[in-house]
Amino acid sequence: MTIRHRALLAAACLISGMAAAQERPSIGFNRWQEDWSVLADPRLRTEPFDSLKYIPLGEDGYLSFGLNLRERYEANDAPKFGTSGSRDQHYLLQRAQIHADLRPDQHWQVFVQLEDDVQAGKKPVTPVDENPVNVRQGFVTYNTDLAGGEFKLRLGRQEMAFDLQRFVSVRDGPNVRQAYDAAWTNWTNEDWRLIGFWSRPVQYRDTQPFDDISNSHLRYGGLRVERKDVGPGELSLYWSRYDLDGAKFLDAVGNERRDNFDIRYAGKASGFDWDVEEMTQTGHVGTSSILAWAVGSRSGYTLASTPWTPRLGLQADAASGDGKPKDGHLGTFNPLFPNGYYVTLSGYTGYTNFIHLKPSITVTPDKSVTLLASTGLLWRETTADAVYVQPNIPIAHTAGHGDMWTGFYEQLRVDWAVTRNVATALEAVHFQVGESVRAAGGHDSDYLGVEIRFGW
Repeated sequence: MTIRHRALLAAACLISGMAAAQERPSIGFNRWQEDWSVLADPRLRTEPFDSLKYIPLGEDGYLSFGLNLRERYEANDAPKFGTSGSRDQHYLLQRAQIHADLRPDQHWQVFVQLEDDVQAGKKPVTPVDENPVNVRQGFVTYNTDLAGGEFKLRLGRQEMAFDLQRFVSVRDGPNVRQAYDAAWTNWTNEDWRLIGFWSRPVQYRDTQPFDDISNSHLRYGGLRVERKDVGPGELSLYWSRYDLDGAKFLDAVGNERRDNFDIRYAGKASGFDWDVEEMTQTGHVGTSSILAWAVGSRSGYTLASTPWTPRLGLQADAASGDGKPKDGHLGTFNPLFPNGYYVTLSGYTGYTNFIHLKPSITVTPDKSVTLLASTGLLWRETTADAVYVQPNIPIAHTAGHGDMWTGFYEQLRVDWAVTRNVATALEAVHFQVGESVRAAGGHDSDYLGVEIRFGW
């Protein structure tokens, strides 16, 4: 073999190795984070409609289209434990999304996503159940290198979430996800991430297409710092401001001006994993001052060498209630924009005035299948405040009545990633109420949710 032949062979092997190292992106939770520029290599265009996943523009730009479809059947025999008079509901929820992702060069991104949400059989219908076709997201992003890191500025309607989405989420559980008309900026290097944002959370209306709005009556923004490699984990701190005009709580009415101070530490080491977060809230609602708090923890240990790699988990949460009504001080915690997935999809438990312990076991019989079984035990933090359901809705006739015990639930969840594009899930919850809820007219409740998701 001549020197020239060897050089050509080495070059061919290098090119082949580079192509093998590139992979098609997975269908992500945030579709705007997917990078389809890898399809510039024709050898990776192996799926139907790849001509629409990557449309080249100029030297390094491209346009990509995609869609999501989620169908979910839910059976809920007692929303709010039957205290609202609504019982035994069976209904279908459908969420359809289509998006276009334009990247004219390495600095700019224009992302537009439309969403149409419909329901069949649910009563009453709320703003998170149904929403005719509207702009879910529509933003422009500019990114560039700056001071040894990457700087990003994003303007427009967008989704955002922090950590496990205990308090700031995209609200993926209900049919209508939460978006924010916002200005977002962040700077990131190998160890640090600095974030600043200000938004008007979108308010959803289901009267006609393209009628969703945001306005100055609800505002949310803040500053956040994240640091990697703090011991075996990651540390984050942030301050945020929540302003709502005309807020209503059991013990306070008026304009809500709430400052939120949050610290979180999460990591993994020697089979253990943990995610611990604490939030303190100050400010005022009308003439009542605010002092509220919440803490959440998810931890576990994975038996990596055991068949099905079981993970033994423990979730522990608590959030304050208002311990002394009519004293000019409000202790009721506001969970802001919580994620229903964090407790269960049933909606039986709000992140307000509660203490929650949830041991669980998760097994993986196959790399595409995950099974979770858990039991949740619930108390009130104070009997002076109500029992709450998601997100922070009080159950009538519970504030100031009964004892601390709220009840317990049993949860079973199965997730199956059928293909790269199709996933299914099943979740079943049985909640046995305590005497405080039963005395308010509530009863034991059952929830079943079955869904299938398709992404392209």
